This record gives sequence, C-alpha cells and structure tokens, in this order.
Amino acid sequence: MSDRQAPFSPEVRWKYSNLAYTIAGMVVAEVSGMSWAEYLQQNIFDPLGMSSSSVDREDPKMATGYGRRMPDGTRDVMPFVDARGMASATGLTSTVEDMARFVSAQFRQGRRGGDRLLSTGSLREMHRVRMLESTWTSGQGIGFSVRRVDGKLIIGHGGGYPGYTTNTSIQLDSKVGVIVLTNTNDSNPSQIAGQLMSTVGEAVASATAVEPEVVAWDPAWARFAGAYRSRGGETRVLVMNERLVTMSPWASSIGNPTRLEPIGDGLFRMMAPTGGGPVGEVVRFVEENGEVVRMITGDSFADRVREN
Repeated sequence: MSDRQAPFSPEVRWKYSNLAYTIAGMVVAEVSGMSWAEYLQQNIFDPLGMSSSSVDREDPKMATGYGRRMPDGTRDVMPFVDARGMASATGLTSTVEDMARFVSAQFRQGRRGGDRLLSTGSLREMHRVRMLESTWTSGQGIGFSVRRVDGKLIIGHGGGYPGYTTNTSIQLDSKVGVIVLTNTNDSNPSQIAGQLMSTVGEAVASATAVEPEVVAWDPAWARFAGAYRSRGGETRVLVMNERLVTMSPWASSIGNPTRLEPIGDGLFRMMAPTGGGPVGEVVRFVEENGEVVRMITGDSFADRVREN
C-alpha cells in the first residue's frame, strides 16, 4: 500500500517482521523446489526425529487455543488458522519433546550430516550477534534473539498465534534449554522461561557441568618470566597465581593481563577477554645452553632481555 511507511529509518534499529520471514520462506521454496512444509519435513523434522511436528496441519491432538481472559472470566476458543503463504513466519505445530530435539541440535558440533542440521561454522554464524541494541544487553542473530542475562548469553525465539504463545530459550555454554508452550494469548512465556532458566536451568547446568581439562602448573615454567624485546616494542612475561601472563611494561592496569594457557608439549596459547592482535596464537620459548633466549608468538618473535 502506498501509504505504508517503515517504522524506522534504515540501520536505526532491528525490528521483527513476519513479512520478512515469509519472503525468506519463499526464497527457500524457490531454491529447493519444495514447499516450505516439505522442506522442513525433509531437512529438519525427519533428521531430528520430530515426528509430532508439522506445518499448517490441524492435528486432532493439538491443545485447544484460547483467547485472553475477559473481565467476566470467560475465554474465547480460537479456531485453527492456516497460515498459508506466511507458514515460514508462523503456523508450525510441535511438542515439548520435539522442540527439545531441535534445541539439542543447537549444541551439536561437527560437520553436517545425520542429525547435525548445520556445520559448526554455520551454527556459530546463526547464534552470533548481528544487531546489537543500544543498551548492549540484547540483539539479534539469524533467526534467534540474543541477550545477556547475569553475564550469560541466551539465544531463543518467542512466538504468538491466535490462541497460543511460546518461548524457547537456550544457554549455549551450559547446554541447557527451556521450552514453554502455552495455549492462551495472555500468558507470559518469556517470563516463565526466564524464571525456569534462572532456577531449574542453573541447577541442571551445575549438575551436568564438566570441568575443562587444565594442564597443571609446572614450577619450571617460571624460567620463562622476564622481559622480551622486538622491533615492535617490549613485552614482559610474569608469573601470577601459578599462571604465565604477558603485559606491556607501560600498561596502566594489571586487572586483565593476557594469559599464556598451557596446551602441552611446552607450548602455550595466548588468551585474552577480547580478540585482536596475537590472541589465539601459539607461543613457544627457545632455549640455548640452558637459558631462555626468545619467545615466538605465531610468526613473530621477541628476544629475551638480560637484566642486571
């Protein structure tokens, strides 16, 4: 319609659009040569064993959908509505068990195949923040909302349709998911999911947590501490709390030094809270005649400075 206008100017902020999801589904159908329902059946439902899920199909086992509670306490029964061309934006019927299979697929790493819907790289692209709200606490990935709650990253998606509201929240690091399916239009599934994640989810995460394998501190590594000089500047390796760290001699703070995490065979990996520079590179030390003479980081090196 010629009188319709965009709610915001381009690149001002992200806004959910059923129409955009509808167009995305049409692109999938055009490229694959299948209907949206057929594509999901072949590429998601069947591989994951989601036998109780369907698109735009009235199921006799479906919970009755109700409208909001009216002032007199009554609720309207909402009839089944076929989403038709907007099926990729809404209209998917499922169960908690089937959605749990879908959530579990978000944790699987490796190459695509079998019950792995996407490669590790594609999963990370889908979960990565693409748009960040100005509050820096929430944003949007590909098909998933992304938000930070108490320092933890949670991805998910909420849904609403006549008679139904839902929310699926996933904490990737602890591999915990919460699925809330309701058959009313005045429930608050996102709030329920948040409460479950902070209570039951935390308990499950603690009970199933696997401690990462850590290479024990070797006191002999203290010999690597010292000053190192290259054409690019100077770096000092220090021992802090039985851990090797690196700092610039002119650093204004020692609060967040770069760590040298041992990875075995006398090698270390440079790690820091954020990426950039040599972060992630393998570090090794060169010794001659029983003395450390050089630190090699990736393809760069710095020579040990002898201090009197």
